[in-house]
Amino acid sequence: MQRFRILWLVGIAGWLVSCGFEPTTAPWVPPPAAAISKSVTPREPCRTNLPEKRALFGDLHIHTGVSMDANSLGTVATPDDAYRYAQGEAIEVYSGDPARGMRSARIDRPLDFAAVTDHAEWMAEVSLCTTQGSPTYDTKGCRIYRGEDESWLARLLGLKGFRARIGGLIGLTGRRSDVCGDDDLICRAELGEVWRANQAATERAYDRSGACAFTSLHAWEYSHSPYSSKVHRNVILRNEIVPELPISSLETPREIDLRHQLVDLCNDTKSGCEAIAIPHNPNLSNGQMFKVEYASLPEEEQRREAALRARLEPIVEMMQIKGESECRNGMYQVVGEPDELCNFEKARDLGGQEFEDCEEGAGRGAQAGRGCSSRTDFVRYALLEGLREKKRIGVNPYPFGFIGSTDNHMATPGAVSEDDIPYKFGTTTEKLLTVGDAKRGPAFWNPGGLAGVWAEENTRDAIFDALKRKESFATSGPRIVPRFFGGWDLDPEICGSESFAKAGYRAGVPMGGQLPGRPPTAKAPGFAVSALADPGTPARPGGLLQRLQIIKAWVGEDGLFHQEVHDVAGTAENGAGVDSATCEPSGPGATALCGVWRDSGFDPSLDAVYYARVVENPSCRWSARLCLSLPAAERPDGCAAGRLPETIQERAWTSPIAYAP
Repeated sequence: MQRFRILWLVGIAGWLVSCGFEPTTAPWVPPPAAAISKSVTPREPCRTNLPEKRALFGDLHIHTGVSMDANSLGTVATPDDAYRYAQGEAIEVYSGDPARGMRSARIDRPLDFAAVTDHAEWMAEVSLCTTQGSPTYDTKGCRIYRGEDESWLARLLGLKGFRARIGGLIGLTGRRSDVCGDDDLICRAELGEVWRANQAATERAYDRSGACAFTSLHAWEYSHSPYSSKVHRNVILRNEIVPELPISSLETPREIDLRHQLVDLCNDTKSGCEAIAIPHNPNLSNGQMFKVEYASLPEEEQRREAALRARLEPIVEMMQIKGESECRNGMYQVVGEPDELCNFEKARDLGGQEFEDCEEGAGRGAQAGRGCSSRTDFVRYALLEGLREKKRIGVNPYPFGFIGSTDNHMATPGAVSEDDIPYKFGTTTEKLLTVGDAKRGPAFWNPGGLAGVWAEENTRDAIFDALKRKESFATSGPRIVPRFFGGWDLDPEICGSESFAKAGYRAGVPMGGQLPGRPPTAKAPGFAVSALADPGTPARPGGLLQRLQIIKAWVGEDGLFHQEVHDVAGTAENGAGVDSATCEPSGPGATALCGVWRDSGFDPSLDAVYYARVVENPSCRWSARLCLSLPAAERPDGCAAGRLPETIQERAWTSPIAYAP
């Protein structure tokens, strides 16, 4: 019987998007309309506008009860709730315990900006099945989704809970005809209604007064999971001029086609619509996220596709609830000294499982803890894959910068405190801290990261422009403020300058930039990095800084991926630590650090990338804090010594500065 169930699971395409099957449907009829030209709503000029820019913090990856997976697991909070939470208001969220019901949630400090990125897939069905009086509310599919009925397939496969419920939405070809109607026309109409409702919430949240206190951005998530490999993207729009419908992987199952639709429906319409797509979780992509997807095309078409990807995907999400995607030691043909800080929040490694290296290939199954891992699952080496492509076809498809975000599914953007719990979904303490023999699970999650941008003011245009030029940074949660400049003639005394930023802009380029042509007299580029520690709040003070580092990476003449890590301020030997029995920190640290470094090993003939990493002193991981709050007899197995990391070192990463010969 078990073998029969497994064969059914493998053979039924479209059953579970979360398990990696690939449901697809025919394109919408009629096709989605392109964005319509109109004037954006006027706004007051911001009272604060800084030419040297200021750091703004936000979250560009948030789900509400509009998303199928969030709704199926108890989230009923709305986009309006998410934006209220981001601005500091308390909202009610599902606790994960049916007996307890809802709980109150409030962020420790308001964000500057946020985007609700509900999954485009099955938005319509969730609305139809949860809105009494909808055209298909009383269909069998909707009754299954609401838990009022059970499908024969769920009984056959022994599926319960979430997996049984979503069978009410998913048909063998992607959409259920009883829910969506003939030719999916009911779902097409409902998707438009839901998308317009999300837009209305985003408009209500945008502060157009001179205070410029909060910016909301229109967005959605395109969620393609081929064979349980994650190649999702968050689509972020400049303003309220948007396509008629969000593009989903059900109708557009190839990422290369997503990009073409974005330019056809938005960017190249001369309507004022502009979008970027932000890949996230390459760490769970089995080498799929940054594989060269256009390799079989004629070379000129390859160059066009590479240029389009570089244009539309300027940013990658480095850090979120499902782990960090910076680097990993021991990957295929990566040379240089091991980076001791590459073991940070590796979701797959925490399960203790062995997995092979994809080398030049790709695999499947990472979301379920299976399959190979590729060096391009990590952004440091994906950047180098871009340099390798540039050498091959003359165009770099991956010259991206970095942000962090949460991927929170409880409508609580910016809920990143290690004093709280990584509530991707509502769940219980026991489930959060139970590891067992799992290869994945909540215990391996973290609270997620934040997106940082350097912008003149807190407006949609300023934030969107910062993302496009990659003057952005990622943090693992704290509000660390890093700055990074590179140039041929940076003042070696820039750290003592009256204005670090003015001196950096005057003599160099900021994070996300490319070094200008090398002057004949210049031997090597110099780089300057500064950082301010997160002050935290009176109730929860922030951590102190331990050190600043600059990472250099390049593809050598040998074809190998080279990396170097240089400490430029502070030291790992500062004596700081944390008492694992109380989570009390000890030892010295800095509230501000600054350092200058010149690349003495510079080779002017080779492309290279440089980025800065800011590292805090050690502190307790969320799981250790939660374990300490429980009586010893009530602690799940994840609290046992060695099952989960007890400490972490929070950090921030700047977008890279590139050098091209």
